Order: sequence, then structure tokens, then C-alpha cells
Amino acid sequence: MIKKWYFYASLIVIITFLSLGFKPFNMETKPWFLIEKTDGSEYLFPSQEEDDYPEVKKVNVLFTEKRLISFKEAVAFKESQGKYRLVNSLGYMGKYQFGSKALRAVGVQNDKAFLKDPALQEKAFLALLSKNKWILRNEIEKYEGKIINGIAITESGILAAAHLGGAGSVKNFFKNRGNRHFKDAYGTSLKSYMKAFGGYDLSRIEADSDATIHDQI
Repeated sequence: MIKKWYFYASLIVIITFLSLGFKPFNMETKPWFLIEKTDGSEYLFPSQEEDDYPEVKKVNVLFTEKRLISFKEAVAFKESQGKYRLVNSLGYMGKYQFGSKALRAVGVQNDKAFLKDPALQEKAFLALLSKNKWILRNEIEKYEGKIINGIAITESGILAAAHLGGAGSVKNFFKNRGNRHFKDAYGTSLKSYMKAFGGYDLSRIEADSDATIHDQI
């Protein structure tokens, strides 16, 4: 019993001696998830103050103006997705889907040559616009800016509808106050073209009853 007591007493003395032989060192503590020096890795909590955020400059977006070139490409995409060599199931040809009768009206005599010539197709489209603008000059003057059967009437909408169904169909549309629902063989209506292609500036197109491809630059 005395030996056990002596053993434990000696053990306590040794531990006490050893602990006094070491000098405690200071442990530097830092707040959790903070960095003292600014090195760009700080975690920033979202602020509710607008001034705490850098100014965001507005990006200028270039919008295509609604002019002749935009009108041409919009109609072309609707007609053929812009494909010069396309011939549909009814025989309408090219980027703007011309029929043979319309081609003859603007001076194109060879359909095969027309399909192979993108520049000729562009000239034919401009010539037909000029011709239809002259044929429909009275309707443009009388109805532009008005609402007919829910459609805002514009010059470009009238000319687009004429490209779809012919100038005569457009005249009948206005004669019947928009109540005669003309549609082409694929179910596309004059009204849809008047609406989709309204508001373009086609002032560069001159009304000309005798317009042909030979007049186009």
C-alpha cells in the first residue's frame, strides 16, 4: 500500500517539474474566414447600398433600322429563308419566290438564268416594288396611317401584300374594307403580310409603271 502511494506521489512530482520547465507560447488567433491583408481574396457579402457597387455602363446595341435593306431581307426570309436557288412546289422561284408572270412583267425572260443570278433577283424585286407602288399609289395615299379591320396600314405593308398576292388582290382588300380574306395556296393571308412587314421606310422606291430590271443599278 505504501509502495503504491509512493509511486503515485513520485509521478505527480515528475509531471509538475516537467510542466514548469516549459514556457507557454502565445497562439495568435484570427477571426474565422477573414484575411488581415488585402490580397483580393476577401469574401464580400452583398451590400444593400447602391454606391457600394461599381458603375455599370450601358452597352450600346446596334439595331437594324427598318429601311429598304431590312425590308428586302425580311420578305426574303419569309418567302424562301433567303435561298436564291429555291423553287417551291408551285414553281415559284428564287429568294423572293417570283412566278413566271411577275418575272415577265419586270423584263426577265429566262427563268433558269434568273435562278442562277442573285444580282438579277435583287433587281427584279426592286423593279416589282416600283411597279406595285405605282399601281397602288392611290391606296397608299388614301389608307396609309389608318386602321383597317384591325391592321395598321403602311406603305411597306401594302407592297409586301402585293408581292404575296398581286396588286389586284390588295385593291380588292381595301375595296371590301379588309373583310375579304385572301390567302395564297399555302394559307398565308394578305393581312398577315401587311402586319408583319408594316412600318418600313421605302421612300427610296420610286413609283414607276414601266419599271424593269434594266432600270435598276
